[in-house]
Amino acid sequence: MARDKIKFGLRISPETQKLVRDLYPRDNCQSQNEFIEKAIQFYAGYVSGQEAVDYLPPALVSAIRGTLQGSEDRIARLLFKLTVETSMMMNVLAFAADINTEQLDALRARCIKDVKKTNGTISFKDAVEFQKENPQ
Repeated sequence: MARDKIKFGLRISPETQKLVRDLYPRDNCQSQNEFIEKAIQFYAGYVSGQEAVDYLPPALVSAIRGTLQGSEDRIARLLFKLTVETSMMMNVLAFAADINTEQLDALRARCIKDVKKTNGTISFKDAVEFQKENPQ
């Protein structure tokens, strides 16, 4: 890989020079110059707002991905269980209820409207009150 050779008058404090000397082997760099170039590229990416994942340590990215995947799996299992219980409840109610298709369609439309309006915060008390106000 050809590199442009531009002379920079870099002045680095003795403390920073020692830091570079101590750390460049730990980053598997072949030279202090390579370490400094990587550090500049890392910081330039950070400042320019590029993809944050590129600048997080791989172990941290892996841990975050694992945590998110675990949460996603748990939510999927809980949603499955909830759906099974809801299906059971609907079947028991359908067996006991005397409701025709038109009433069911009207109820579905009202429930959709209510869920959208309340962002899903429907209570059983609200449903009971509605049914008392609107007997079938």
